[in-house]
Amino acid sequence: MYLRLSAIVIGLLSSTSVCAASMRLAAEDWPPYTTPSLPGNGVTGALVNTVLSRLGHKVDVDYYPWKRAVEYGLHDPRYAGYLAVWRTPEREKLCYFSAPVGHTQSVLAYLKDGPVQAANFEDLRAVRVGVVSGYTNGDEFDALVRSGVLHVEEGVSDEVNLRKLQSGRFSAMVIEKHVLRYLLSRPQFQDARQRVAFSTSLFRERTVHVCFKRTPDGLSYQQAFNNTASKLNMNKIEHDYWHQLGYDNIDGD
Repeated sequence: MYLRLSAIVIGLLSSTSVCAASMRLAAEDWPPYTTPSLPGNGVTGALVNTVLSRLGHKVDVDYYPWKRAVEYGLHDPRYAGYLAVWRTPEREKLCYFSAPVGHTQSVLAYLKDGPVQAANFEDLRAVRVGVVSGYTNGDEFDALVRSGVLHVEEGVSDEVNLRKLQSGRFSAMVIEKHVLRYLLSRPQFQDARQRVAFSTSLFRERTVHVCFKRTPDGLSYQQAFNNTASKLNMNKIEHDYWHQLGYDNIDGD
């Protein structure tokens, strides 16, 4: 499967000549969106590669824990920015956002033998919910956490939180749908495949982006990136990548 996917990624990049310059970006290892374990550095990496290669840039992605990737991407002179980023009003002050480089759908995951039913976020008042430290989970959810209506337990990664869910540390967790699918495909989560279910009803689809530094260079990068992306069928490139991974349809409860 990955060999076929590699061929698609190579084909996307083959229309350009040898890249004249290198752009370095910071990222978290967040498969299948950004990861060195998949062709093109994941679906978001492949989309970014496709755009920047048209601009004559070779893309180098360095991987760190999320908070460090953000810090380096915003402040380290080696980096033009970081990815993959959900847009928030707070981040608008820090980033020049690229055009979308992936579509995401957060879900509420839980164990089948302890289902969590919720028609809205406030129905989760009595539920301890696992989240990843530093992630935004949408304006409404985040506001309810800040106000104390919702109670969360922060973990360092989705993988750690999935283990906590299995062990009963909390009853539910917020996780991106494709990320959950990827984790459940790993051998270390074989036992979880038949135990974990999820609901898609609470969260809206959100796009992810490159955060280019809010500097004159960052603005130039963003403008060139978005101009080039507007000439490509980014949705088709993304769809083809998901199709090759077998992630076309992932349904919850």
